[in-house]
Amino acid sequence: MFTSKQRANLKAMASTLKPIGQVGKEGISPNLVEGLSDALEAHELIKVTLLPAAGEDGKGLAAELAELLHAEVVAVIGRKAIFYRRSSRKNAEHIKF
Repeated sequence: MFTSKQRANLKAMASTLKPIGQVGKEGISPNLVEGLSDALEAHELIKVTLLPAAGEDGKGLAAELAELLHAEVVAVIGRKAIFYRRSSRKNAEHIKF
């Protein structure tokens, strides 16, 4: 879990990010989870679009996706979700809090 200050800093960093994936009518597929997991490993912070066709509310869908990604939901703003997971790469430049 994040403090409110950490969450605000991560939201500010994510404000300039473009969504790298989207959850649509097919829902959460294994390929989607694999791609987003790779993106989290490379970038630590990603933004995903949750299309209305996915059917569920944004927060519920984001929580389910975060569990599958072993990541934290930073925020859900409208139909956009922001996820964070610390990279396990040793030579990566990690996000500092």
